[in-house]
Amino acid sequence: MATGSPGTTLNPTGTGLPAARRDISLVIPCYNEEEALPHLYAELCRVRDSMPSQNFEFIFVDDGSADGTLAYLRVIAEQDTSVRYISFSRNFGKEAALLAGLEAALGRCVGVIDADLQDPPSLIPEMWAALESGEWDCVATRRASRTGEPFIRSVCARLFYRLMARISDAGIRDGARDFRLMTRQVCDAILSMGEYNRFSKGIFSWVGFRTKWLEFKDIKRVAGKTKWSFWGLFVYSLEGITAFSTAPLILASVFGLLFCFVSVVMTIIVVIKTLIWGDPVAGYPSLMSVVLFIGGVQLFCIGILGQYLAKVYLETKRRPGYIVKEQK
Repeated sequence: MATGSPGTTLNPTGTGLPAARRDISLVIPCYNEEEALPHLYAELCRVRDSMPSQNFEFIFVDDGSADGTLAYLRVIAEQDTSVRYISFSRNFGKEAALLAGLEAALGRCVGVIDADLQDPPSLIPEMWAALESGEWDCVATRRASRTGEPFIRSVCARLFYRLMARISDAGIRDGARDFRLMTRQVCDAILSMGEYNRFSKGIFSWVGFRTKWLEFKDIKRVAGKTKWSFWGLFVYSLEGITAFSTAPLILASVFGLLFCFVSVVMTIIVVIKTLIWGDPVAGYPSLMSVVLFIGGVQLFCIGILGQYLAKVYLETKRRPGYIVKEQK
């Protein structure tokens, strides 16, 4: 278990309520969200007030923020016994923040929501009602459209989801968000996957269970700036592909077999042309083109192998997924 995990703490909120009385735990990863948090907290309080028969806990995970995020969390945690926070010793990334929050959650239903209000908290009562019906184990959300998103980013995102649908068994929906509410059984199944290299969207889908999908229109960030650059999303997509598919390794093998076959055919052609027609072997420019092309393919395949080897290397180190500096 990661350093600082509160798994042995029965009642960290100080409310006098046993863990069994916590109906809904909401995990909120935060990284430099000082401007957005007051708006989010106000919305969460409205949702809580609209569901007076359920006991909430809000678990904010400060992922090494450099602004006033932690200071704000300290203030609301002192004022509201439903609020808990976990602060990392540095920035470990959103995946680590999700893991820490899920490990700390005490509710019989556990949810995940972003801090920027691009995930509408107003959907939580509907999600809760679906779980309480007993028909569903998880209620997840997806964006119905990508209105306002840059064209290139939108196209690449759609290509990624289509690619994942073909090469993996994770079954990630196009436009799927981390925003969801799940039963304790689903949460425990997710936590049982103890890998260091985590890709939550894939993990959420891989564990299965009956999942209801809710669609909502794209919502702009309430305040602050997104922490995801195009390059960051590209690297994250590679993490997802290597975490839930071995197709790139198969692709490297196919390239190897293909070029072995092409080389044999080209050798036969050159020998025949030389013996029968006396044609000279192709000159320097064509030779260099072939060498550079095959060399590029080899480096590409070695890079694929390196990605998987790096994953194995990080897993064998057995480092904690995060380190907690402060929590309440």
